This record gives sequence, C-alpha cells and structure tokens, in this order.
Amino acid sequence: MKKKLLAGMLAVMMVVSMVGCGSAKTDSTEGSATKTEEKKTADELDSTEITIFAAKSLNTVMEELIAKYNETQPNVTVTGNYDSSGTLMTQIQEGAACDVFFSAAQKQMDTLQNEDKLVVDGTRHNVVNNQVCVVTQTDSATKVTGLENLGDAASLAIADGSVPVGNYTRKALIAAGTLEKVDDSSTITTQQISDALGGVEINECANVGAVTSAISEGANEVGTVYKSDTYGFEDKIKILEEVSYDLTGDVIYPVAQIQNKEADELQQKAALDFVKFLISDDAKAIFDSYYFDTNVKDE
Repeated sequence: MKKKLLAGMLAVMMVVSMVGCGSAKTDSTEGSATKTEEKKTADELDSTEITIFAAKSLNTVMEELIAKYNETQPNVTVTGNYDSSGTLMTQIQEGAACDVFFSAAQKQMDTLQNEDKLVVDGTRHNVVNNQVCVVTQTDSATKVTGLENLGDAASLAIADGSVPVGNYTRKALIAAGTLEKVDDSSTITTQQISDALGGVEINECANVGAVTSAISEGANEVGTVYKSDTYGFEDKIKILEEVSYDLTGDVIYPVAQIQNKEADELQQKAALDFVKFLISDDAKAIFDSYYFDTNVKDE
C-alpha cells in the first residue's frame, strides 16, 4: 500500500514539474516575440502622410524612390506635387502645406531659406547634379547641332526664365556669346532670345515637362531639357549636345524639410526621415539609373 502511495506522489510531482517547464518555455518564447515586435515598431514609423514639392524633372524618378522608401517605411504615405521649382516656391510662400521641397536649382531654395525662413535648420542637402541638353525628335533631320546654331531650327521649345532649365539655358547662351550679359539671366524674355537667334519661332513652356512633350511629339524641332528628362524617351528624343558645365554652371538639386504649420510631430519626423533617405546610398543608386549625377558636394 505504501509503495502504491509513493508511486502516486511521484507521478503527481512529475506532472507538476513538466507543466512548470512548459510554462517557462512558453513565457520565454512569448518574451522573445515581444522583443522582436518592439524592435520592428521602433524602426517603423506609425501611419502618417507627408507631401513633397519636387521639380517637374524629378517626377519619374520620385515614384521609384517613394516605392523604395516604403519598403522600410510602409506606413508613411508620400504624396508628390510636381511643377517648376519657381511655381512650387511661390505655392510654399503662399502657405501651401509642404513637408519637403526638392528644387532643381539653388535659387528657389535660397529664397525660402534666407528670405522666408521656411527651411528647417540643418535639413538642407545637395542631392544630385543634372545637365542641360539640346534635343530633337529621334528621326528629325534638323540642321542644329547644339547651342552654336540654334537659330537654324524651324522652331524652339524653351522653358520660361523662372523655370531652372530655362534660366540655365539663358546662362549658357550668355556664356556662349549669343545673348548679352545681364544682372539676372532669368529676366531675359523669349522674344529677346528669338531676336538674338535671327527671329526663330519660340514656344515658351511653363516647365521642363512641357518642353519634353513638345519635342517628343514633334510640336517643335529643337528644345533644351535636362539629361534626366530623356530617360524613358530614348526612342523619341535624341540628344544633340550635352551643354558643358562651363556654360551653365553646376545644375545642383537641393532638398530640405519645410516649416509646415499644419504638420504634427509624427509628420515632421517622417519628413526628416524621407530627406535622410534621399541622400542615402539606396537613393543614389536609383538617381544614377535615371541619368542624374550623384557625385556632388553636400551643403
């Protein structure tokens, strides 16, 4: 009888011990899972939305950049507003809700930073360089070979002087001796350019995208765009000349976080995070594939 009682007690003790071990193992597993989840949420931002105002020439590459960013920050919705840098600058000055500004020239960023005090301190960076190109339709029989004989074109598509590519074109024509030097090259009118080129017809465009369309669709014989604007149009647009930086100067694209009074703390954090992504190696690889030059000196 005593032996049976002792055996029963031993069996109960073994069950209790096994249950205890099982509980310890479960607790350990759950603890590990919790720590993993904590790390994941610490890296990822909560659900929010930011708006980036970016130069028209960035339209195509930005879509891929946003998709790449969302691989690590899936909860952040990045909405793009694309137009000429001058137009975007004016919208920001007038109070448009903007979290990040990505300009095709330093001038517009300088204005927002130095005059309007709308750039968040320490967030401005030079991201890429670009190059002005004289282009025509792929099957064009134009006599134009570049800046030196633009006047031989039946018609030209050139962006307005307030548009960075239009201003760089004017600077190049001044440096080449076609236009007279002025204090502010952006003020040179298309009529003045036409007169200097012997009366050639000029289609003044609101942004570089409009110039690209005018050439690819054959509305104008020759135009000036950025090299990056020829990406995806290789079968429609032919580069006649890559204009030397000696004539245009560097075509630097700066980015910065903007003071947005409507943004909450999470949006501000996401905006800064996106700016940091744009200067990362992952972003540089994408910019390079779209014909931008990432070998630039940062601010």
